[in-house]
Amino acid sequence: MSFPTITAGLRLAAFVAVPVLALTVACGGDDTTGTRSHDAVADAPSPKTEPSGPEAAPGTPSAKPAGKSAYYDAQVAFVQCMRAEGGYKDFPDPKLSGHLDWEKVNEIGSQPGRNEGIKAGKDNVCVDELQAAMAVEPKRDQQKSYESMLAHAQCMRDNGISRFTNPVMSGGNAVPGGDPNPASPVYDPDSPAYKEARAACKSKLLDGLDGMQ
Repeated sequence: MSFPTITAGLRLAAFVAVPVLALTVACGGDDTTGTRSHDAVADAPSPKTEPSGPEAAPGTPSAKPAGKSAYYDAQVAFVQCMRAEGGYKDFPDPKLSGHLDWEKVNEIGSQPGRNEGIKAGKDNVCVDELQAAMAVEPKRDQQKSYESMLAHAQCMRDNGISRFTNPVMSGGNAVPGGDPNPASPVYDPDSPAYKEARAACKSKLLDGLDGMQ
């Protein structure tokens, strides 16, 4: 798949290939976002303390998922950078899980002239924040990720995208499938048929995988 809507462009391998970075997909490290500071964006989500005790309301939108605060905070810093310096003032908030909302990001990237820089800002100005977020992303169950992407690939084929490839397991990691020839895409991700298939199959992908395949 091509990167106009950045779904295939944000495969695990594509992350590694972000220019001027030696990014790794290994999820470890701290939530340092570099020495550069950014002005806070008024509508960016701010860290919240999860309530405790009997007055706590499990599952409420204000409750930050336990064990994921470092990732969430790092993604907030990335979003703030994308808005303040990256050239995307409308870059969407991350989900409470910390994962970006790829459906909204894709919509922005599909707009004329707005695809370039959607990964890390214009001139890769938000690369430090992107790397910091990747470093603290919670470790995934790779088998579950593989099974999720496999179900999604089958669904895409069932909905008319007949050459959509399956994911593979490589070195214990799930590598997304998609367009059989990403260098010269077979499918136009902006075509009505492709969009309809993605809409029909998006529930097959686990949270955070929707921008990878």
